[in-house]
Amino acid sequence: MGALRGTGRGPRREEPRRLGSISRPPDAPGPAPRACAECGSSAVTQVAMDLADGTPVTFASCQECEHRTWVGPDGVEMPIDEVLGRSRRQK
Repeated sequence: MGALRGTGRGPRREEPRRLGSISRPPDAPGPAPRACAECGSSAVTQVAMDLADGTPVTFASCQECEHRTWVGPDGVEMPIDEVLGRSRRQK
């Protein structure tokens, strides 16, 4: 259920936000790395989420070397500049 938010014209109901999950739900976007691209460790934490522009991505972080990547719905690693650009709220 969404949160109530006042707008001056009475409360309105916001849509619930899709939250990421470490367990990687079956409908998570695209293939995610099974091992770290930097060190090869299989201790990779993955979080599926949607960026502000609606792009579904998987954030992966290695627990061994702390290498971080963002994987797009096509399974290709996204540059951080693209992730940040797509994460900005439009006015």
